[in-house]
Amino acid sequence: MTPTARWNFAGRLVERLGGNSQLIDAPTGEVVTAAELPAAVARFAAAFSSLGLRFGDRILIACNLSPESSLAYLGALFGGFVAVPLTESALAASGETLALKTGARALWTEWANRCDWAERIGLARISGRPSAHPAGIAPAPCHEDDLAALMATSGSTGAPRLVKVSHGNLIANTEAIIRSQRLGADERGMLILPVSYCFGASVLHTHLYQGGSVVFDSRFMFPDKVLHAIGRYGCTTFAGVPTAYSILLRRSNIRIIPLAPLRRFLQAGGALTVESVRQMREIVPHAEFFVMYGQTEATSRISCLPPDRLADKAGSVGLPLDNLAVRVVDSAGEEAAPGQSGELWVSGKSISAGYYDEPEETEHKFRDGWLLTGDIAARDRDGFLWITGRKSEFIKIRGIRVGFAEIEARIAAFPGVAECAATAVPHVEAGEALALYVVATEGASDLAASIRRGLPSEWTCDSVNLVEELPRNSHGKLMRSKLAEMACRRTRFA
Repeated sequence: MTPTARWNFAGRLVERLGGNSQLIDAPTGEVVTAAELPAAVARFAAAFSSLGLRFGDRILIACNLSPESSLAYLGALFGGFVAVPLTESALAASGETLALKTGARALWTEWANRCDWAERIGLARISGRPSAHPAGIAPAPCHEDDLAALMATSGSTGAPRLVKVSHGNLIANTEAIIRSQRLGADERGMLILPVSYCFGASVLHTHLYQGGSVVFDSRFMFPDKVLHAIGRYGCTTFAGVPTAYSILLRRSNIRIIPLAPLRRFLQAGGALTVESVRQMREIVPHAEFFVMYGQTEATSRISCLPPDRLADKAGSVGLPLDNLAVRVVDSAGEEAAPGQSGELWVSGKSISAGYYDEPEETEHKFRDGWLLTGDIAARDRDGFLWITGRKSEFIKIRGIRVGFAEIEARIAAFPGVAECAATAVPHVEAGEALALYVVATEGASDLAASIRRGLPSEWTCDSVNLVEELPRNSHGKLMRSKLAEMACRRTRFA
């Protein structure tokens, strides 16, 4: 089959840009206009080509929340190169290791004075937005299965793997997400998530692919600034992980800051409590709330709960996207009956080819076209999915396995609990016992004692620890391994 430019994801995205398409940096007010966008992407592709790179060469991309980072990422895809998007912190901590692992030949950073190790290992360097390069180049022809990006996973262990995402994966997942969220051509997404995270990348992809705009805001440590920017720039979409919604509910003035343009909230990256969803809907009733579930190995999104089913399907992650097939497989390898739990398997055009340079883990996780998610789920008679835990996220108390997801859902229902997480610690009688970490709402009192009294008697509890915040990685995912470290040196509150 002859390569064709129609399978180049960035090329297809650029073709679909419209008069409403802009990239906006909220802190500075900088705007890349609809007229400038196609040329800006092409110039990045030309700049990478000028370094002597060939089709399929890897480029490390330092991802800040900025138009430049996204243009560099899209330019790499447009030119037929393989983008390896990484946060600045990941690049500083392990950039040299990842460059050697991937065989990267180039590095792009927003500022020139970063990553001194690049010169030592012979990596070509480019920084900032190129201007002295031709803008009229065409997207590189490619096949559907050609590699577009190596995306770092963001699992709870904090140990990243690089997922091989193809141009066809990106096209399939982007188009399915657009359909599930009913995105129009006049959308403007507020992006507080880096493009190195598949959730952040999916917001960039879908809004531009549909002819809309993206607003970048790196100031979420001051959430009111982001809320004001939503109104100022007419944002129709806000996307966040559970931590972001916890911050909005506990540390912002979302109840009084007008959000008239907003049409939808998007939530993924872990379970958000039903109560938090209810509060968000109550505070901004005109905006739909989309609860979603996904994995980097599936490019991004796997399922979505339609907003009109939030009431009767509260706690569900919704229905699979319309281009995916799912199975719930029990311990005997058979299809589980409705309501019965098993491992969730997913198949379809969005499923990646596996992990880069990790054949054993790829063989374990990917089987005959199916992604074995590692998540324990049940499917009800209406086809809605309910995630109940992870295969590896269990505690065994007196020989009985209990999922952390079940425990955390129980704790989250206690009055005064904003967030919670559980880990296991050794116990002389029970084998393992619970160490609970709880973020309290303002004004909560005697919470630790209340939780202890309310736990099932068979759940041996070693400690209930009140903390200011839960340990999370740069993508907002809970780092359960850090909880285990905290348990070793914990301060007991009860």
